[in-house]
Amino acid sequence: MKNDLNGRIALVTGSVQGIGLAVAQSLAEQGARIALHGLADVAQIAQATTVMQEAGASDVRFFEGDMRDPDAIEALIDAVDAWGPLDILVNNAGIQKTVSLKDLTRDTWDAIIAVNLSGALHTMRHALPKMAERGYGRVINIASVHGLVASKDKAPYVAAKFGLVGLSKVAALEYAHVGSKESGGVTVNCICPGWTDTPLIEPQIMARAEKYGGDREAGKAELVAEKQPSTRTADPSEIGALAVWLCAPIAHNVTGTSIPIDGGWTAQ
Repeated sequence: MKNDLNGRIALVTGSVQGIGLAVAQSLAEQGARIALHGLADVAQIAQATTVMQEAGASDVRFFEGDMRDPDAIEALIDAVDAWGPLDILVNNAGIQKTVSLKDLTRDTWDAIIAVNLSGALHTMRHALPKMAERGYGRVINIASVHGLVASKDKAPYVAAKFGLVGLSKVAALEYAHVGSKESGGVTVNCICPGWTDTPLIEPQIMARAEKYGGDREAGKAELVAEKQPSTRTADPSEIGALAVWLCAPIAHNVTGTSIPIDGGWTAQ
């Protein structure tokens, strides 16, 4: 799909691997200027930068910012704005840990809520007013099927993702009137992936694999089939393709939505 984003600046948090990297790559293919971000060493930053350049990004820079720290997030948005006006914000950074309520620690709860929910709040509250001034802006929050349905042993993650869906609806309502069809307006949406081939689900795959003598593929097949009727994982590039479409001017009236890519999981 061709959706010319040439010169648009897109910040994708947590974009050195997995879904974030794929979304950034998809935006780069449309000519966007990519602000990379994440927990990464020099080699990972260089590798992600190369991916963006080869995809066709008109420019690429890496920005630091601890998503647990509101002051660091404000500095991150300011640094990107100093590079150029932020047009597209993709809140992808996230952490996960499966643990029962009985065994959940306060530190685990605080960390997951801080990164997966509060971090997105702080990027949005700094970025959206400036998008509104220009009449165009896109916020795409990478939520989860766990922002729509629950699973055992994921209380902080589910709470954060449900919160992110709700937060996105509020922001969408507050900015729905901004801009015009011609300018593209300011929209806020969630993408809600189901099982997706990323490092985030690797611990769950390997836990299942133990039943099959360490056979990763067998563990993965059992994990996916339990919830996802298609029995297929998504590729991160599929999330990237949807993000690109949401950035198009034609999507000016698509706001406040939570779109699953889940093989029928939440249709049950």
